[in-house]
Formats: sequence, structure tokens, C-alpha cells
Amino acid sequence: MPASSHQTNRWQHAWYPVAFLRDLDPSRPTPFTLMGNDLVLWFERSCGAWRALADVCPHRLVPLSDGRLNAAGELECPYHGWTFNGEGRCTAIPQATDGSSIGARSHCRSYATSTGQGLLFVFSGDPAEAPSQPLPLVPVIEEPGWVVQDTFRDLPMDALTLLENVLDVSHVPFTHHATVGRRENAGPVELELTSFGPEGFTGLWQEGPRRGKLGSQFTTYAAPSLMWHDLTAKGFARILTVVYATPMRRGECRLFARFPFQFNSPWPARLLGLRPQWLQHLGNHVVLEDDQLFLHWQERVLEQRGGSQEVMRSFHLPTSADLYVRALHNWVNRYGSEPFPGECLPPRQTRRALMERYEAHTLHCRSCSGADRRLRQLQPLSWAVAAIAAVASAWLGPGLWGAVALLVAVGFAAAGLRMASWLQLLRYGSGLPPRNR
Repeated sequence: MPASSHQTNRWQHAWYPVAFLRDLDPSRPTPFTLMGNDLVLWFERSCGAWRALADVCPHRLVPLSDGRLNAAGELECPYHGWTFNGEGRCTAIPQATDGSSIGARSHCRSYATSTGQGLLFVFSGDPAEAPSQPLPLVPVIEEPGWVVQDTFRDLPMDALTLLENVLDVSHVPFTHHATVGRRENAGPVELELTSFGPEGFTGLWQEGPRRGKLGSQFTTYAAPSLMWHDLTAKGFARILTVVYATPMRRGECRLFARFPFQFNSPWPARLLGLRPQWLQHLGNHVVLEDDQLFLHWQERVLEQRGGSQEVMRSFHLPTSADLYVRALHNWVNRYGSEPFPGECLPPRQTRRALMERYEAHTLHCRSCSGADRRLRQLQPLSWAVAAIAAVASAWLGPGLWGAVALLVAVGFAAAGLRMASWLQLLRYGSGLPPRNR
């Protein structure tokens, strides 16, 4: 059933996360693209709030995100110094004579912003509509006792393709074999829809993953861009898998993935706390890349066959394992349309481009960009110490101190190689999923 003309704008009138607050720098502007619109995100000191404006100066159309926050705490254009406040009003034109008025054409479009659960949200539609729309939060995370691991990445696929993938519980044993799944755990997947309507749907997998060993799994799709699975593994933890799919442009979205745990014992949380966040993110990349290559291909085949409106003819969905996929496309066709109706996907990317991590994540992540910077500083030092120790070992010759120097040389050389590997992984994935190794 096609969406009505009123409902086709559902994606254009919604709150979307655009960044984890911890990854934003309040001292400088940050660019972001939401629903095909270029934005500049910045922190207005005078009111202590994050702001979002159209990332284009009305004067000569250059990006304001290349500007700065001036001494008054306002956003200054890099080209001619025009200045804007958080509401998008132009407050200063240095080239204007004293007493000149600043007209409405000098102002920028502003977007409604809000924060919640560690995320910055931007409303894609008219700011006047924003107060009537609740933020897409996960209520249960407000409860005490959660340990939350987060990551994000810009993905070369539509938000709808990402949602279809994460709602598909039956692909995990095969696609993610040797990362978070095992082929031997595959079996019949009997899904049930427990509700369906304009706000999304809910579902139940009574048996749950790993042939029932982990307990029942509950799924919520909060239209248009949020879904989560809720699973209680008896004797271990309650585990959520939360995914936001923020549409950036046709064929590209930003994934925000959250993995909250309520452990029965304090020890798993302590162990997780020992691992640096950037190392966790490297592991997250591997899992994401398990299916990134073929999803980029799949959505182009679906586009050629008519997109979501023709999905029941294009896909062959003979089992109940695909119930959530059918429900998602039913919601799209009844209530929400696609994020970018009528727009064509960009050309297919190369395998190397699909494995790119630096622009897709590292550059925008405070933890990973910090690790990248430190590793680039430490690696030459490691090579230098290894070389000096090797020379010292040769000069000292056989004996205790010569052996100690040799061990130092080997240790620092190994550390240099390890750092070189990490630096490479912060930039690119291997393109060879663990399931195929």
C-alpha cells in the first residue's frame, strides 16, 4: 500500500542523533549532513547549548563549518567574518557602515537541537514542530546499573538498508560467523509481531538466539530510525542492541550503535572497563564490515527492481525468519515512504573505498583520533629505541648486557610493528571477513 501524501514526509520531520556528545569539540564548529542538508554544529557559550545551522553563509555561500567561534562565542564565517548567533541571526557584518541594519536575507536557517542519553539530536523539519515530537530514546537505559559500550560509523548504504539488516536476526550465525556468531547455532527462527502501527512495531523471538540458550528476545522498531533488541541471558546479563540509522544522503547513513549491559556480577563490567575505547571500536569495525560489502551491492539490486514498493516481488521471504524485514517495508509503504524517494543511489564503490575507516569514523571519534595521534608520535620513538638498542647489543657483544640490549631492541621493534598495524586498522579494514578466513 503506497504511503499517503501526508505521511511521505515522515523521515523529513523527525529527530535524529548526529553525534555522541563526548566526540564533539565545543571550541570549534563541526560539519554534518542530515537528510541531504549540510549543517554546522556548534556550542553557543552564552546559553550553554549545542546549535545547528545550515552550513552555508548567505553572503557568498561558503561553509560556515570552515569558520571559527569568535571571542563573543558566536559563529564567524571564514570568508568575510559575518557573524551568527544560535538562532541563525546575523549579528555583525564587518563591511557594513555603522548604523546599517541587517536584513532577514542575512540570516541562516536554524534547526532545533536537543540532547539525551549522551547524544546530540537535530530535528530535520520545521523547528516549530520539534517540541511536539518526542526524542527517540530508549527508556530502559534510564534505569540504573547499565554499562554501555558505544560506537558509530558513516556507512555506504541507506538508513533503510541498515535498519533492514539489524532487524534481521537470522543472518547473525552466517554473516558474523567467527565474530559474534557461529554457523552451528543456526536454526528455525519463529518470529511474532506483537504490535504494528504508524509509530513502528514490536516483536518477539520466543526461543531467542543460540537455539534458546540465551532466552527470549524482544525487538522494538521506533520509526523512522531507531530499533533495539532486548535479551536477558539468565545468570549472566540483560543485553540490549540499540541501533540508530541517521540518513545523511542517498546511499549513506551514520550508524550509532549502543550495547548496554546489566551484568549479574560486577566482574564483566570491570574487565570491559580495562579495554580502551579505541580498541573496542576496532573490534566493532570488523563486525560492521562483515556485511557492509554485500549490503552496498544488495541495495542497488533492489533499486533496479523497484525499491521498497516492490520488495515483496523482489525478495523471496518464505519463512517467519523474515517477518521483521517484511514489517519494516510494510511500515515504509503504509506510513513513512523511503528517506529519499525518487533519488538514485550513487555509483557502486570499490572494495577499498568500502573498507575506509578514517573518514567514516576515526577522524570524528575523540578516542580513535587521539589514539591515532599518539601512535603516530610513539611509533618513530619505538623504531629509534630499537635501532639504538640493536647497535648497543652489537657493541656490547656476547654477555648479559648485550643480551639485555638485544631483548630491548626486539621488544621495541615488535611494539613498532604493533603500532603500525593499529595505525593501518584505524584507516582501513582488511576486506576479508573472518567467516571466510
